[in-house]
Amino acid sequence: MELPIYWNDYEDIAMKLYEKFGDEFGEDKIYRIRFTDLIEWVLEIEEFKGTREDCNEGHLEMIQSSWVYEWRDNQ
Repeated sequence: MELPIYWNDYEDIAMKLYEKFGDEFGEDKIYRIRFTDLIEWVLEIEEFKGTREDCNEGHLEMIQSSWVYEWRDNQ
């Protein structure tokens, strides 16, 4: 059983998003994702236990940055 994931678990969220989308999203595309889409994708992560109300722009920006680093590490 995996540990629960919350909004400030940026690296864990980034790994889950990379697992889901793989190389479909490169660096440029990740930074152009609408925050409304990103919120929905994070909320769909099975282990994610955060709430929509706890989300903020800072969390979303950190998730994008972490996702880019995860993508780079896999290139």
